[in-house]
Amino acid sequence: MKTGRRPPIAETLDFNLVEVEKGRAVFEGVPGPHALNPIGSMHGGYAATMLDSCCGCATHSALSADQGYTTVELKIAYHRAITLETGAVRAEGKIVTIGKRVAFTEGRLVDAGGRLYASATSTLLVFELKAPKEPKD
Repeated sequence: MKTGRRPPIAETLDFNLVEVEKGRAVFEGVPGPHALNPIGSMHGGYAATMLDSCCGCATHSALSADQGYTTVELKIAYHRAITLETGAVRAEGKIVTIGKRVAFTEGRLVDAGGRLYASATSTLLVFELKAPKEPKD
């Protein structure tokens, strides 16, 4: 992936990373027809993807350059339906605790008025990245 470009999932669902600091990350997006389910509301995967992203990036922001992470568990609670009329939504993820091997985060998805649409808790595995192998002569 090239620097300065959104990852493919952010392109597909049309959301952006708008804030990041150690232990916290925020994404914003405007749900549109591209994410509707057959009953006319936003597919639950839209909220889940934004929450997984903010929880993961909150963890990433607290790691050293030689560490990586991956989501082990993501639990989502849907509080109200997201529709085309909802407008912009904001997913904020924060680290609850982080250790050498595991991080626990929580996230909230709200609209511009602060109404809660979904919340999440996430468990992430933290690991050391392997150094690239040196080419043999």
